[in-house]
Amino acid sequence: MTPPPPAKDNHTSDLVLAESLRAAVGRFVRSVRSQSGTPHDAQADVLAELAHAGSMSIAGLAEIRGVTHQSMRLVVIRLEDAGLLERKPDPADRRGWLIALTDEGHRAAQQDRQTRSIWLAKAISTKLSAQERTELNRAVPLLLRLIEAE
Repeated sequence: MTPPPPAKDNHTSDLVLAESLRAAVGRFVRSVRSQSGTPHDAQADVLAELAHAGSMSIAGLAEIRGVTHQSMRLVVIRLEDAGLLERKPDPADRRGWLIALTDEGHRAAQQDRQTRSIWLAKAISTKLSAQERTELNRAVPLLLRLIEAE
């Protein structure tokens, strides 16, 4: 038996919930970065992306970040000059290069993640009750399920 289509007010309430969740998650991420002292910028985002996904081309980084190749090239040069990135030959394309984190780049990315986690753990332990922490723990898999690829 096929269930009936959702009522119009369910659709509206889902849209309201979606907008509230989108706004809250965005504000949450910005607040954690700001209050933990790990600001959001192109260089930090490139380090985080490479730490998560591994080596990739400048074109791949530009596509993920939604910027031009030229803009990404400038970010990469700054990070190379700081000793956080290095270029390695692309084994799949002898003419190409992959951008990879140096040991220092790995440490910088890890430090930012750890700083945000420590700040967030302190906020959780001081601002939420035991019951609220349990509810938050149960919500994490739900949030992850919402972003799973279909």
